[in-house]
Amino acid sequence: MTRLVTAENQTTVTEFLFSVFPPLHQGGLLFFIPLLLVYAFIITGNLMIITAVQLDATLHTPMYFFISVLSFLEIWYTTTTIPKMLSSLVSEQKTISLAGCLLQMYFFHSLGITEGCVLTAMAIDRYVAICSPLRYPTIMTPKLCVQLTAGSCLCGFLLVLPEIAWIATLPFCGSNQIQQIFCDFAPVLSLACTDTSRVVIVDAIHAVEILASFLAIALSYVRIIVVILGMPSAEGRHKAFSTCAAHLAVFLLFFGSVSVMYLRFSASYSVFWDTAIAATFVILAPFLNPIIYSLRNKNMKDAVGRLLGRGRRAGGVPR
Repeated sequence: MTRLVTAENQTTVTEFLFSVFPPLHQGGLLFFIPLLLVYAFIITGNLMIITAVQLDATLHTPMYFFISVLSFLEIWYTTTTIPKMLSSLVSEQKTISLAGCLLQMYFFHSLGITEGCVLTAMAIDRYVAICSPLRYPTIMTPKLCVQLTAGSCLCGFLLVLPEIAWIATLPFCGSNQIQQIFCDFAPVLSLACTDTSRVVIVDAIHAVEILASFLAIALSYVRIIVVILGMPSAEGRHKAFSTCAAHLAVFLLFFGSVSVMYLRFSASYSVFWDTAIAATFVILAPFLNPIIYSLRNKNMKDAVGRLLGRGRRAGGVPR
């Protein structure tokens, strides 16, 4: 580990050690192989969704535009953490520099908040589509979709910046062991050798961000469900529910795991449960999202099938 000695004869941490990863000969490889396969599936699945939306004219609608944006974000969201996890599982050096840790926190939370905002935009899209179907084409224009996406990115990448800048000014000395599978606010702040009581304000800001998005989406779906239940046709109700099912499942998975992790305030869990909860929204949720969008959505499933069929024909493989 690398440390610098200060004038006060204290050691200043310049690297952090991920202490939760087992050594390679003590089970590291058993975790490495499944995680590598999961990561490959996440990247491949999301790339297929993006490609299908771009190439299939039947998917050139606002809903699938937002799904492709979410898939794009998922690729980078997982890439901020999983490759470092993989290297920590097989390497003797399970460390990350202070700068690398700050960058990982920044991009992880920025992309996470952006995803939450995009999910909110998707809820708005479904609300307009079901509650105001005649006005839908004039409201959800391509221009508005791009503006909502740009606003989501702006919100995500600006909201976290002050907190990261504040953490960068803190001195770290003594222990450098992070008891988590990636750099996150609470584990890193616990290693600072100064007063971090202002983290309560940060927790409150996070809570407002999460609850605001959650309430916006939840209220949209309450209204959507009321409208759907009022439809006279059973076929119309089934079709309306099917278009919302995938988004609702992703919404519950995303906000459920995030809420357990970041809306606990002073509550604390064991290292095992902290790691398990983190793995849920860092690994499990991104793994399930491509499955939910492809298996629960007939149009997407058909488009992916056509894309794979086109690839087989291009390769000269008989159907």
